[in-house]
Amino acid sequence: MRIGELAEATGTSARALRHYEQAGLISSERAPNGYRLYDAAAAVRVRNIRQLLDVGLTLDDARVFLPCLDGDVAAGPASEKGLRVAADRLAVLEARIAAQVAVRDRLATALRQAAVGTHTSAAAPPHRATGARARTVA
Repeated sequence: MRIGELAEATGTSARALRHYEQAGLISSERAPNGYRLYDAAAAVRVRNIRQLLDVGLTLDDARVFLPCLDGDVAAGPASEKGLRVAADRLAVLEARIAAQVAVRDRLATALRQAAVGTHTSAAAPPHRATGARARTVA
């Protein structure tokens, strides 16, 4: 099947398929006219790649699963290397979430402080350049 047919069959884009191929996760033959041709098994492989990406793994992470991409990735026995890759990716995601929560908390605190400052200095005119109101000092 051609790249557009594979894209349609797997719910992905031709660009993503070319990216997977460049990453060495799928392969194609070339027709005499230069078009990429994929065998029917490529659809299973692409669906498995998409499943791995959907749970937060990267294309580099997916390389660990190359031996089982042509079968049912979710139903197969977990390999030690696959579990290690998934645990490492989970740790990265948790660190990113913690960093984002910290940023959110700092922003929420700044907004609360700004709201308190606005209520105490409502009579102060806004600064000409910035539009910010001066705080009243007691």
